Amino acid sequence: MPGGRYDAPTSSGRQRLSSVRVGDLDRLERQGRAQARYRRYLVRLAIIVGIAAALVIGAVVVYNSSLFSIKNVNVTGVEHLTSEEMSALAGVPSDTTLLRVDAAAIENRLKQDAWVQDVQVNRIFPDTLEIAVTERQIAAVVEVPTSDGKSIQPWAIASDHMWLMPIPDRESEAGQRTSAKVYEDADAALHIKEVPFGTNPQVGAYCTDDSVLNALDIVSGMTTELAGRVKTVYADGVEETRLVLDNNVEIAFGSADNIRDKERVALGIMEQHPDSVAYINVRDPASPTYRAL
Repeated sequence: MPGGRYDAPTSSGRQRLSSVRVGDLDRLERQGRAQARYRRYLVRLAIIVGIAAALVIGAVVVYNSSLFSIKNVNVTGVEHLTSEEMSALAGVPSDTTLLRVDAAAIENRLKQDAWVQDVQVNRIFPDTLEIAVTERQIAAVVEVPTSDGKSIQPWAIASDHMWLMPIPDRESEAGQRTSAKVYEDADAALHIKEVPFGTNPQVGAYCTDDSVLNALDIVSGMTTELAGRVKTVYADGVEETRLVLDNNVEIAFGSADNIRDKERVALGIMEQHPDSVAYINVRDPASPTYRAL
């Protein structure tokens, strides 16, 4: 039949018509697109896994190689520790690299030294390890009686009350191994004398002696010109604490209470008697006394 569709007749003599639903075509097309996306996903995943594996293998090879070997160790901020002491404390292995070096372990070892208040270890590629140290400073030199009571041992103490080190005689063998900066700072520092027998300093420990702590608190708590003029503190007891100024005026200061009032009264007396006062007692700032030459 012209212009139409003809199907072969069935056994019954009727023609059989066939058709495909639009929904089936859409479903087949969606399935095809999903399969294509899945294949692309598998390809991308394989590429990513391959790259990651290559990076891991490369990182392991580089980590275990001599690449980035440490050729220079730069130390900053150190004045009281000698180079030999720093090398021993840091303990940087000679065959390590910037990748393998244990920076945290180095920092922990250095912080065990009383002089080291803080430290940072930095890697500077390709071959330099930087150790930046913040040292404690000498706040005072405390003259501590030895255990037999027959002599005095000078001890350096920091502003945070940590005992830093016993200061050896400058001409002794130990003194020759000690940084010159220690002696320079010790000579310029406040000196605390006549501390009670039995004061027992330990390197790296915090001071617990009330007399020494009171002396340090007085000087650190001052807010007037007196702070820079105190050269010696006699600390045989908290209430017995005496200050000696750079002009040899002695001030019986007592405890570290009412520091500002005591400073104000002492300065007023010295202003009234600029060349004659030798001794001032401000233990009770409301009832001060003084003695002239």
